[in-house]
Order: sequence, then C-alpha cells, then structure tokens
Amino acid sequence: MKVIPVLDIKNGLVVRGIGGRRDEYRPIVSNLTSSCRPVDVARAFRDQLDLAEIYLADLDAIAGASPAWNIFAEIQALGCRLWIDAGVRQIADAVELSQHGIRDIVIGLETLTAPEVLRAACREPDPEQIIFSLDLRDNRPLGELTNWKELDIFAIAAEAIRHGVRRLIILDLARVGTGQGAGTETICRRLADDYPDIEITAGGGIRDVEDLRRLADCRVTSVLVASALHDRWLRPEDWQNI
Repeated sequence: MKVIPVLDIKNGLVVRGIGGRRDEYRPIVSNLTSSCRPVDVARAFRDQLDLAEIYLADLDAIAGASPAWNIFAEIQALGCRLWIDAGVRQIADAVELSQHGIRDIVIGLETLTAPEVLRAACREPDPEQIIFSLDLRDNRPLGELTNWKELDIFAIAAEAIRHGVRRLIILDLARVGTGQGAGTETICRRLADDYPDIEITAGGGIRDVEDLRRLADCRVTSVLVASALHDRWLRPEDWQNI
C-alpha cells in the first residue's frame, strides 16, 4: 500500500480540510511540524515519514485563481514528486502544468468542463501523467455534469476510461478530515473488478491501519492521507507491510 500525503494549500498556507467546507479550512496544527508553510510541511513528510510523493490541492486555483507556481517549485526542489490538482478546466491548463515539470496532473470532476478535455489530455501532454479524480460528495458525483452521457458514478468512470484514463482517484469530499473512513470501498471494489488494469487511489476520512487494510482488500493501490499523518494516527510501520 502506497501512502500519498496531502497538502491542501489556501492563501499560501497548508490548511486542514474538513468535510469539503473550504470556507472553514484553517491553517494546520501538526505533530510533524510547527510550520504551515507548504515547503516545510512537505519536508516533514519527506524527512519524518519517508514520503516524498505528495498530492497537492491548490484550493485557490481550484476556485479560479492562478496556480501557485512558486510553491510547486519550492517543493519540487526538495526532490518531491507532486500530484497536483490546480483546477484543470480546459486542456490548456493541463498542458501548462506539464510545461512546469508536473509529472502527475490531477483532473478533477469538480472543475472539469467536459469529458472531452480528458480525451484531449490523454493525448497531450501524456496519458501516463493524467489522473482523473472522481470527486464525490456523500457518494454522489460533484461538479458540472451536464456534458457527461450519464450521471451514475460507474458510468462516469467508464466514460473517462474510454477516453484513455488509466489512473483514478475516488475521493468523497464529505469524508475529508472526519476520521470516519473513506466510505467508498464498495465503489473501489467494483471499479477494480470491472477494470483490473486501472490504478485506483482512494482518499477522504482515512484514519488508521484498519482503513488501509479495507481499501487494500478492494485492490486500492494507494491512499491519500492528511489528518491521520499530522495527528500520528498512522505511522510508517502501519502501511509498510500492507
């Protein structure tokens, strides 16, 4: 099981996400570092937990601002590999991220304007760079859905895969920061059964090693985690043998 620590960035600081209610997000209080600066938190993940592959949600860019290029570069200079969700809406947004050296570009259902953007992104810059985040709230698809053929979770995933997606994130924003578990095990298991060649990542609400085991049983290959790391509910020995 691969653990991918999460940096939620807002107004230049790392914030603690709770329930997807972004107007309520506040700077983190962490057992790993006293700093809220993204580069310091990324360094703590790398040095204390040996986690140098990091998911970064640029919440300002997701809301429509320009991406935080300087923050991305600072963290990359640490030798960290970034999965970045910077609110991709059009193919030009994905291309720009690639031009800035981002190897793992998250395209979220929440901000995606049309599934055709996924099809274009899987041709340019590189299909292996693209990660489609199936964003949910209370297990219902989130975002502008009018351009999708069907609104069912599995139909959306199937359409994305037909367009060339090979990496999926299943993320229920209502679960973020709650410590109540991902709540998407049934979805993950069905997708893993239907598409055994697709890499599946789960996130939202993961608290402890039992959550990791449940997701591993669903053939999830990696998990997005934040609060459980800052609060030390999860430690490296918990995931190294799963």
